[in-house]
Amino acid sequence: MLGIEGIEILFDQKDHGYTMLKCGPQREELLSLMQLLLREIDAREDGCEMVCQDLTEVLLVRIVRMASVSLRLTAPPAESKECATAKRYIDENYSESITLDKLAEIAHVNKYYLSHSFKNEYKVSPIDYLMKRRITEAKALLTSTDFSLTQIAEQIGFGSLAYFSKCFRKIEGTRPNEYRKSARQKSAQGTR
Repeated sequence: MLGIEGIEILFDQKDHGYTMLKCGPQREELLSLMQLLLREIDAREDGCEMVCQDLTEVLLVRIVRMASVSLRLTAPPAESKECATAKRYIDENYSESITLDKLAEIAHVNKYYLSHSFKNEYKVSPIDYLMKRRITEAKALLTSTDFSLTQIAEQIGFGSLAYFSKCFRKIEGTRPNEYRKSARQKSAQGTR
């Protein structure tokens, strides 16, 4: 079953609400693309969103070519202005000390309302989003610089190395130094 948010796949048969496609000779190619897409989703490595987007586009083009279907873009759900403001502030100021009170002040809403709305909108609390944003930056610094863990923790807004390490491990499932070592090993293997 294939469903993509923001895209409606229109089939000739309108009675069933679904259509089964016989892939024939394209079966292996489509299956291979789907497996690549699923592996990319499971791995969740840096840049996976872009790879998934591209693989999905290739899949859609192949399906449109082989079947009598057409695509129609549907409007994405409206993003709340308050949540978008808070998210943008986090993205631009992640290295600063950011509290829920500060985000609510910037968005001009009650902090409880913002927390609830943000979680509904992005499926994560504002503070968890901030932590994930910081860890994304930390991963980039770990792979592209020789900065110490303490320097990285300070640069991305953590007050202590211990708290940085704890958050990194919680989000990535590994310690920052282990992540750096693994990333360097993968890089060295890729250049061979």
